Amino acid sequence: MTVPVSERTAERVPAHRHDAAPAVTGELADKELRLRAGVASLGPTIVAFSGGVDSAYLAYVANDVLGPAALCVTADSPSYPDHHRQLALQAARDLGLRHEIIHTAEMERPEYRANPVNRCYYCKHELYTTLSRLASARGFTTIVDGSNADDRGDYRPGRAAAREFGVRSPLDDVGLTKSDIRALARQAGLATWDEPASACLSSRIPYHSEVTDEKLRMIERAEAALHELGFRVCRVRHHDRLARIELGTDELARALEPAMREQVVERLRAIGYQHVTVDLQGYRRGSLNDGVQLRPV
Repeated sequence: MTVPVSERTAERVPAHRHDAAPAVTGELADKELRLRAGVASLGPTIVAFSGGVDSAYLAYVANDVLGPAALCVTADSPSYPDHHRQLALQAARDLGLRHEIIHTAEMERPEYRANPVNRCYYCKHELYTTLSRLASARGFTTIVDGSNADDRGDYRPGRAAAREFGVRSPLDDVGLTKSDIRALARQAGLATWDEPASACLSSRIPYHSEVTDEKLRMIERAEAALHELGFRVCRVRHHDRLARIELGTDELARALEPAMREQVVERLRAIGYQHVTVDLQGYRRGSLNDGVQLRPV
């Protein structure tokens, strides 16, 4: 069931360009023009708006070219980090987006909680079911997401759900990569242009280990503690009572300094982890896919 909990219909204000941002020219400028033209042709549109840089830039463009015909919707659930919720809310305020938060209930789906390798499919199926109902009730003709060209060839079972519901991916349609989007977002003055990539908290739990609210809250608290200690890129992979920490490779040495190591261990043990380890390979996207035979989706 769709339960809107907040809506903002603010006066549209242009984002301020970042003073240090280089001008976008050539092929990237052409992609931006084609993106704007494509979005303008969509008609009344719902933007699946997580708060990350991809969906934030898409929301910015949709707001700019469609105005009140664009509704940016953030799905709130136990697997959604509060940090991203706050990013979405702040971006909506800064950009004057027409913005709404809805509740999704993927945690009520046994298939999702069982955490199979295609867990993301059930999450996105829940999201797009909810967004489709909202679109039908409000007269929106299109739903778009922030998938980009770098996502091609990656294992993303949520894309299968997107195709089932006819969700469009305008950034991918014009070939925009993550680095392209960061450059355009920086030029547009989006505060999150260099925000590290993130994913739902369930992605920290190994496949076939049940997703529970207790695990999600432990992961969220642990990652918040690491951010408070100044680590920018981090994941806490949840192996029951063992926390396997992945950090940006440029931050590994700091984590192993004696005083910092003690703080990390103390904070994560207070959350409930008995053993705290640092993965010497550092952060890499989808590391829990290691050793699993997966095909691009």
